Amino acid sequence: MKPLDPRLLRTARAVRVHLAVTVLCGAAVTGLILAQAWLLAHTIGETTRGAGPGELGWAIGAVGLVALARAVLAHGAETAALRSAARAKSQLRRRLVAHVTSGPPDPAGRSPGELVTLATRGLDALDDYFARYLPQLVLAALVPLAVLVVVVRADWISALVIGLTLPLIPLFMALVGWHTQARTRRQWRLLNRLGGHFLDVVEGLPTLALFRRAKAEAALVRRVTDDHRRATMGTLRIAFLSAFVLELVATLAVALVAVEVGLRLMYGRLDLETALLVLILAPEAYLPLREVGARFHASMEGVAAAEQVFTVLDGPGGKPVSRRPDSPGHAEQAPKRGVALRLEDVAVTYPGRDTPALDGVRLTVPAGSSLLVNGPSGSGKSTLLAVLLRFVEPGAGRVTVDGVPLDALDPDAWRRRVAWVPQQPYLFDDTVAGNIRLGDPGASMASVRRAAELAELGEVVAALPDGYETRLGEHGARLSAGQRQRVALARAFLRDAPVVLLDEPTAHLDPDNAAAVRTAVGRLLHGRTGVIVAHDAGWADVVDDTVRIDHGRLRLPHGLVSGNGR
Repeated sequence: MKPLDPRLLRTARAVRVHLAVTVLCGAAVTGLILAQAWLLAHTIGETTRGAGPGELGWAIGAVGLVALARAVLAHGAETAALRSAARAKSQLRRRLVAHVTSGPPDPAGRSPGELVTLATRGLDALDDYFARYLPQLVLAALVPLAVLVVVVRADWISALVIGLTLPLIPLFMALVGWHTQARTRRQWRLLNRLGGHFLDVVEGLPTLALFRRAKAEAALVRRVTDDHRRATMGTLRIAFLSAFVLELVATLAVALVAVEVGLRLMYGRLDLETALLVLILAPEAYLPLREVGARFHASMEGVAAAEQVFTVLDGPGGKPVSRRPDSPGHAEQAPKRGVALRLEDVAVTYPGRDTPALDGVRLTVPAGSSLLVNGPSGSGKSTLLAVLLRFVEPGAGRVTVDGVPLDALDPDAWRRRVAWVPQQPYLFDDTVAGNIRLGDPGASMASVRRAAELAELGEVVAALPDGYETRLGEHGARLSAGQRQRVALARAFLRDAPVVLLDEPTAHLDPDNAAAVRTAVGRLLHGRTGVIVAHDAGWADVVDDTVRIDHGRLRLPHGLVSGNGR
């Protein structure tokens, strides 16, 4: 593990400020340690020579003031560190959420639960890294060097012993750290997996109960929990062992200094004040290094989580999408109306798979027309929509919008011109009006009502206890699946975008709800460019044209296949 990940410095301004404050506080603490050691040695030495309290009053008072200053400085530094950690975590969380919500799907296939665990429990572990590990790291760099400089001037033999034994602690620390790093990362991966799987199980509990799979999933959660417990206990055993090793090495080193100082003091080759100064400073030279070893294990979980955050941020979507050589050098603005879509030999292959999800797809959707793409599950329908939404970038071929390459458009500007109705729209625990306004947050109440009427939702809202002010509950629990789909259509009407993409809008709906959705979709497609993907061909009366997709290839009428020139 790197002592300080440079990506933290580049990403979070709070980290840079905190590091500067930590260095200043470390320098101040180092000066106070040296001052306290000299004052104690001087006070005790003068006392043995017969000096009274009146002569040493200033020194005793100074010792108390230095001790108080060290306590105040330590408290202030830790408070400032925790605030810096909170700001840094906030910045990382905002970047992670923005990346996950606006970028393409995570290529590593992390579930929402894993990302939630990463953004909450994972980044919370950075507190120990900022508040305790980094300050000790600074002290480990400053204090031993300062102690050696002072001890060299007072007694070069003791300085030689300290200088020869000091490197043993970092050496053992590195050996233990290399072994611990892999175990800590494995522990974090198991915790991530546990959090993600548990969230998925809880959200899908009704479905699991329906299919009598709840007990099997409970057994799997129990097994993952046991794996995490064993990994955690193994890491703790290594942490305790390393602490013992570091304490033992430091104790033996201090004992060597004490023995050689004691022998020379006994034979009169060293004065008492110098001996006291060396004996007081020797433990202080080893203490920061021992503390770094102890804090290292406490901070490793947070550092492992931060590394995963940077892995997500540095993945696809974390950086601007690269332009093709034939694309314009600037981001074009998405057209307002009259959108014509064209796919030219588009191919998509997901990482880790040999079979392409789309294979040489050629397709044209004229401006203002609608197209139905049907086919079995896994045939590539959802990938086709993902390409049009720019959630997935084609590995080959290109997509154009009125002749302009899609990858030349600003992604946010393009998506503002698209209304997307997913198969399972997410409804928030908000009012009906609040959920519809997701399509246009600034829309008036009259516009919301008109969108609901066009989406065949008016009668449904009228039957609710508070009308448009009725709260729908988590995931729209008050509504049926068909009614939730109509809320999504109302969002699309309110958005009034020139391009409409619909993913299985009537899947799993009863005939009455499916008919209402088809009626609303027919209104929505009027004058707009629309693409509907569905299993069935029941949309033939709503759309202008139909194609079938199978194994990533379009099958046009008369059995022709789109792709590879055929």
